[in-house]
Amino acid sequence: MTLAGRASMDEADFRRSMMLELPPPGLGDCLAALWWAGRHDWDRAHAIVHCLDGRNPAWVHAHLHRMEGDLDNARYWYRQAGRAMPTNPPQEEWMEIVRSLLQRGLKTPETE
Repeated sequence: MTLAGRASMDEADFRRSMMLELPPPGLGDCLAALWWAGRHDWDRAHAIVHCLDGRNPAWVHAHLHRMEGDLDNARYWYRQAGRAMPTNPPQEEWMEIVRSLLQRGLKTPETE
């Protein structure tokens, strides 16, 4: 299965890509971090977003700290993202972020 060269990806494609060894090329940093988070590799996901600037990376960063249980740090990153701390389960938020980023397209700047 390859998704390389795709101009767009939908939620089903993203979920199918989770069976690959590596994230598909062209995902962008935020979606790649979510891909690793979806495979329960918090360290790789965090390594991708921890030094990025912008609202999207901050949202992903906040989510990762929420998943880790570091809620004080998560609150800080949600503020950086311009978002309130969610009350829905983290897995639902993960999908919400994936959907939001996929709707923006793979070529959208990470810093939005």
